[in-house]
Amino acid sequence: MMMMVMMLLFSFQLAFAQLSSEYYYSTTCPRALSTIRTAVTKAVFKEHRMGASLLRLHFHDCFGCDASVLLDDTSSMKGEKTAGPNAKSLRGFDVIDTIKSQVESICPGVVSCADILAVAARDSVAMLGGPSWMVD
Repeated sequence: MMMMVMMLLFSFQLAFAQLSSEYYYSTTCPRALSTIRTAVTKAVFKEHRMGASLLRLHFHDCFGCDASVLLDDTSSMKGEKTAGPNAKSLRGFDVIDTIKSQVESICPGVVSCADILAVAARDSVAMLGGPSWMVD
């Protein structure tokens, strides 16, 4: 039995992976980051609280256990947007949906909603005088 366990353990090869660099979209969708920044600027200028709302939305999306908070309802499933804990609590879905539509029109199927939300949160915080960080 011990021999079988050892053979099984050593039969797997190690794999290494790395997230895409911050420059990934400079080649795959060069206008993505500026499109996101422009839309965030408009949203935060219209309502300053939206900066905090986008950061909070990113937190809940990034640290959620079951699914993205950006999921819409379907005929067979209740989405996370309208789920009890999120429905009257999280804001900014419309901003992210607008940005996703704009980015999809220039680079269909390239930029994920999660990346859009991460970049939007970063840009909104920096725009309001907070720190900035790299989004990988």
